[in-house]
Amino acid sequence: MPVTSQLFRGFPRAKLWGSALFPCQRQLPCCPTSHRPTSSQPHPIWPTAMPVRGYRRSPDLHSYNLTPPQVNSILKANEYSFKVPEFDGKNVSSVMGFDSNQLPANAPIEDRRSAATCLQTRGMLLGVFDGHAGCACAQALSERLFYYVAMSLMPHETLCELEAAVEAGRPLSPILQWHKHPNDYFTREAQTMYFNSLRTYWQELIDLSSPGESLGPREALLSAFKRLDSDLSLEAQVGDANSFLHYWVLRVAFSGATACVAHIDGSDLYVANTGDGRAVLGVQEEDGSFSAHTLSNDHNAQNENEVARIQGEHPPSEKKTVVRQDRLLGLLMPFRAFGDVKFKWSIDLQRGVLESGPDQLHDNEHTKFIPPNYHTPPYLTAEPEITHHRLRPQDRFLVLGTDGLWETLHRQEVVRIVGEYLTGVHQRQPLTVGGYHVTLGQMQGLLAERKARASLAFQDQNAATHLIRHAVGNNEFGAVDHETLSKMLSLPEELARMYRDDITIIITQFNPHVVGHQRQGGES
Repeated sequence: MPVTSQLFRGFPRAKLWGSALFPCQRQLPCCPTSHRPTSSQPHPIWPTAMPVRGYRRSPDLHSYNLTPPQVNSILKANEYSFKVPEFDGKNVSSVMGFDSNQLPANAPIEDRRSAATCLQTRGMLLGVFDGHAGCACAQALSERLFYYVAMSLMPHETLCELEAAVEAGRPLSPILQWHKHPNDYFTREAQTMYFNSLRTYWQELIDLSSPGESLGPREALLSAFKRLDSDLSLEAQVGDANSFLHYWVLRVAFSGATACVAHIDGSDLYVANTGDGRAVLGVQEEDGSFSAHTLSNDHNAQNENEVARIQGEHPPSEKKTVVRQDRLLGLLMPFRAFGDVKFKWSIDLQRGVLESGPDQLHDNEHTKFIPPNYHTPPYLTAEPEITHHRLRPQDRFLVLGTDGLWETLHRQEVVRIVGEYLTGVHQRQPLTVGGYHVTLGQMQGLLAERKARASLAFQDQNAATHLIRHAVGNNEFGAVDHETLSKMLSLPEELARMYRDDITIIITQFNPHVVGHQRQGGES
């Protein structure tokens, strides 16, 4: 198959039919003025302001003749790695570290990612967020959701100490230690509003709990997801005297995002998923090969249980309209998401909020659009599906990815690629050509290419980068092909989204020795 044909291996479908409700335009930055944190340093409960850098492609990348260094520069632009510190020369954590990366298709990218260590409780939080109808909602989740989870995990006494410190005007102990790439920023203008909403939440947690009580991880994740989505909705309804901030909260609420979050504490792994992101565990078998163990379910039309759930929540008269053309109300692909208030609010509430909104909204016809057959809202929820898995020594890594990854590679192929990268051992499978007619000379070339690929496989210092290289550059024989990579990465911004989606990946590597010891000791 010619390489040019490989570009047309199936167009990713947009999450939401039509243009973005609040498009992230070039002349208007995706998010308010932002700042970047210092990577892997403990921060106050809310960070301070610094400038931000946005992703931009240079004009020469519109050529189809990218050199290998140019390809590497694009692939590695957003990569980030974190290694858990050792104590006395030993790693006492079940997590050795993680690699993450993003590759944009939208301009600017609508995906976000987050990773942080919980400082007031235990464990590490990692998450990928896939935005649609703009990037605003995904950006808000990347900044706020982990704080809500951290608060939900805190015992009653710690919450009371936190409230007392605020009341007395004392400095607050850091809640999270963020592990962020310089491009992963915070929204400066919204920090006070975000803090006030979070404080109201922890005050309610105090009122609802007693000394000595705290939520377990499952209950904490559920509560955090639902409460943050409720706050996004409430903030948009209340608005703000600052017209820019008022516009921002409406952008967040009317756009949407899915979320796939992992909380790892010792040998306990919890995955909370809302939407069509996915968490897949890489399990090493006795023969050294890797198998995929999926820890999340996609919330879309391919999930029969989700279709039945949505149909069951609405009158029988809506059975044929609530899911049409594999989309919610014929429009939205994920069946669970944050934001997306056009699928949650009543028609009267939508019109009332928009009529009292900033002037920027009045000329936007998309904001006035009501989904068809909109009779009994809400049609959408941000409630996550939560999975618990007790780690075993053979569980070597966890892949969190937005659907841009899974549309391109099968989960078994993903864990094979990552497993071979992390172990340095290649499981040689019989060479297949997928039904193509090849000559003996072509077969010899393919074998030579595979041999060369094995020696070059570790040019990437980041497992997520290595996986993206395969996701974007695999040819029809399953091999990374430079010409394919060059063509896919040099597509103009207005065309790139036709061929693939944004891809965001976090790969977390586990320490089998620590996991085994924790299981034997019965630690949780």
